[in-house]
Amino acid sequence: MYARFVKRGIDFCLALAGLIILSPLFLGIMLAIRLDSPGPVFFRQRRAGRDKALFQILKFRTMRIDTPGDVPTHLLKDPARHITRVGRFLRKTSLDELPQIWNILLGEMAVIGPRPALWNQTDLVKERDKHRGVGGLTVNQLRPGLTGWAQINGRDELEIPLKAQLDGEYARRMSFSFDVRCFFGTLLSIFRHEGVVEGGTGAMGIKEELK
Repeated sequence: MYARFVKRGIDFCLALAGLIILSPLFLGIMLAIRLDSPGPVFFRQRRAGRDKALFQILKFRTMRIDTPGDVPTHLLKDPARHITRVGRFLRKTSLDELPQIWNILLGEMAVIGPRPALWNQTDLVKERDKHRGVGGLTVNQLRPGLTGWAQINGRDELEIPLKAQLDGEYARRMSFSFDVRCFFGTLLSIFRHEGVVEGGTGAMGIKEELK
């Protein structure tokens, strides 16, 4: 009941409230990005969503406009060189992810769930197919989240199999109380700046958060 009906209603209400309450912060960040470097305020990228359907994820732009497009951060030569001054702060605090509130309103994402894989991150997608949760659904059949269980248990430091395993654990334990735990765990992780590694994720050198 929760996963099929209640969760989506809560996500929509939270996203709508967040968009209204955080609108001054949005405007401030947009102004800072425009003053810091030329180019668009937002960054769009193809991600694998529910049932592996591709959608355009929305973020605040954190890199220079001459950065090669659709190239994972770990494949860039000296990735830090491409990050803007404002972008460095946004990535450190995860504020660059806030525009995904719009993706939540559209029903493409949830507040809590497995982070959407890159469009070409077939290794993560394949691993997630091995894990099933509530109702027998695989991780890839869930609506991806703004944050999730894996995000507060290592984030960029996780290797792909472990990340998929944690996503599978979320799928099995998905409930209102577990989502609340993930939500407040995320706030704590952001406050501590935990798990953010520029240019790679875990020992396998795969980075989920391509900018």
